[in-house]
Amino acid sequence: MRIPLRTVLPVLMLAAALAAAAQAKEPVDYVNPYIGNISHLLVPTFPTVQLPNSMLRVYPERGDYTSEYVRGLPVIVTNHRERSAFNLTPSQRSVPASVIEYNYDNEHITPYSYSTDLDDNTMHADYSPAHQAGVYGISFSPGKPVYISLTSRNGRMTVDGAAASGYQDLDGRTRVYVYAECDAAPVNAGILRDGIIDSEQTTAEGRNVCAVWQFKDGTPGVGVRYGISFISEEQAKKNLRREIKDYDVAAQARRGRHEWNRVLGRIAVEGGDDARREVFYTSYYRTFERPVCMSEDGRYWSAFDGAVHPDNGTPFYTDDWIWDTYRAAHPLRLLIEPAKEEDIIASYLTMAEQMGNMWMPTFPEVTGDSRRMNSNHAVATVADAVAKGLKLDIPKAYEACRRGIEEKTLAPWSGKPAGWIDEFWNEHGYIPALADGEQETDPNVNGFEKRQPVAVTLGTAYDEYCLSLLADALGKTEEAVKYRQKALNYRNLYNPSTAFFHPKDKDGRFIEPFDYSFPGGMGAREYYGENNGWVYRWDVPHNVADLVKLMGGRQQFVANLDRTFAEPLGRSKYDFYSKLPDHTGNVGQFSMANEPSLHVPYLYNYAGAPWKAQYWLRQVMNRMYSPQADGYCGDEDNGQTSAWYVFSALGFYPVCPGSGQYVLGAPLFKRTTLHLENGKQLMIAAPENSDANLYIQQIEFNGQPYTKNYLRHADLLQGGTIQLEMSATPNKQRGIHPEDKPYSFSNEKP
Repeated sequence: MRIPLRTVLPVLMLAAALAAAAQAKEPVDYVNPYIGNISHLLVPTFPTVQLPNSMLRVYPERGDYTSEYVRGLPVIVTNHRERSAFNLTPSQRSVPASVIEYNYDNEHITPYSYSTDLDDNTMHADYSPAHQAGVYGISFSPGKPVYISLTSRNGRMTVDGAAASGYQDLDGRTRVYVYAECDAAPVNAGILRDGIIDSEQTTAEGRNVCAVWQFKDGTPGVGVRYGISFISEEQAKKNLRREIKDYDVAAQARRGRHEWNRVLGRIAVEGGDDARREVFYTSYYRTFERPVCMSEDGRYWSAFDGAVHPDNGTPFYTDDWIWDTYRAAHPLRLLIEPAKEEDIIASYLTMAEQMGNMWMPTFPEVTGDSRRMNSNHAVATVADAVAKGLKLDIPKAYEACRRGIEEKTLAPWSGKPAGWIDEFWNEHGYIPALADGEQETDPNVNGFEKRQPVAVTLGTAYDEYCLSLLADALGKTEEAVKYRQKALNYRNLYNPSTAFFHPKDKDGRFIEPFDYSFPGGMGAREYYGENNGWVYRWDVPHNVADLVKLMGGRQQFVANLDRTFAEPLGRSKYDFYSKLPDHTGNVGQFSMANEPSLHVPYLYNYAGAPWKAQYWLRQVMNRMYSPQADGYCGDEDNGQTSAWYVFSALGFYPVCPGSGQYVLGAPLFKRTTLHLENGKQLMIAAPENSDANLYIQQIEFNGQPYTKNYLRHADLLQGGTIQLEMSATPNKQRGIHPEDKPYSFSNEKP
């Protein structure tokens, strides 16, 4: 049958329109905040709505992201996945309520907007944030009561007509404030008491205090806009007035969408399917969730001394888990947004001063430095910034880093002054382990976190390497030499008979018998930290060349790497993960889910086998990241595992922050363009790239042959083109010579 032209043309036009629409997708359209919301063990990500690095963050509050219920509407997240404040609760039930657990439907989340049906589809909420203010549009079913409540879980609420304000205590001295107002006049307003609106009472203080607005029955919709502050209620009101002028949720969403596209568009990818673009841009979006900018009209609240300060033109940032983020999240920002990185490091130095001890922070949060994890890796962010030419107060940074390492105890999860363990470290060059059944004697050691002696020894050796770089930058030659010597302390725990880093007791004896796959305590904390001996076998990022020598040379080093990806768990998954819940995303004993493993595939470059790095990086990206709710294999950790993906998709990674180098992998896309802050563009072109063609045959950098297994940051800043010829078979003759190896401090200079 012949189809009439008048029928064919509209179909063709529609197809063309759909194709054009698909091609017109902007970077933010690929972001899926639901990726990684579900995990079998950890909680990788939440579907966060915010502008880049903004103080105001929200996500729907539910116990688990498979849950069918949400607790009211979110107002502000004050600490990622751990703490939030206030609840906004619309209701059409017969009596008002403080917080309602709603079922929800038709939920849609983007980085700049949130919408959902609530309470059996009887209400609908639309939301969009600015940096310090947000706006809701709430629609109601006809012919029913209409209430909206605003609850502080521990604080004070005041209602004044169509406005409400208050605060919530987060801990002993940190408060977050809110000021909110509606676009409709309530018929009743007051404090909720025993299910009744007490209009005679306009202020209440305590737990779960609730301000309530009652509107005329059948009101079709109410707009609610609010500002938040860590300074005062008045400042929250100022923040609202500055950022949101009306109740137009759609208009604010357009502004947020524009800002996200501006930021995400700094990296443009071409080629590859939509699934990979979705993972890429979602990963990139995750790197902007934290740290958050606390400056409000040139002032900020600091929990580090409990006071309000002028920012003097330098925005103040906090909420950063540095043990995770120094590895890739900070280096990515340093490459793309160096000015912001300068401000963040300046914030660290200010924190050190405000705490009174001049100790660099380790886990700076809105409520102060929680001193989590082990080691003092803020020094790595500073050393990396100095190596890459950022403008910093190096003398102040050196002093803060030095004192944070030498004066604070090395015991994990502790902010106490140095004690016995630290004296032992300085005398013997390692953290001693306890034998089986031996009781802890150092009061600085956390009862759950233990000593983590191998992890702390290796991590501190790297930290003191970074400290030596800062001493060098200041011309402090004697101190630089001292710290470079201490940077070799990892050798003190190397067991040449097994080629593993092996815990020793205080008398210098290796703990025996010993199982590297399944070592002592929950999370292997009695010896390592969240991961086992197979992971910490490779935790010498500053001196991989020396590790190659310790293992007996290139061939044995490569064989040991190969074995890492092949070694079975050695236990049932139930047994293994019940003890090592962070050691997930396994390929053999390699754990993509936890930070100490993330550099491991790149180590093949140090032993003349770069094609093996290319193979494993593509395998890991394909296996462990997907555009699904379970698309992260473990804890996303403040943008770190996301930044790993972004770097690895570009084709290089900062194995050793402070070296000024990135180690090569292989790009994921056919073309990637980085729009650098200095106005230059860096293009990474691999036109033959495909699922099969994952191996690098040749590289040209700005038209010249390039044989190295690394890239220099200074060269990337000049812009230009990195052209890669890709193939389905490896080139085993490229990158095999000693001069092609990346930096190691014992035999090279950065």
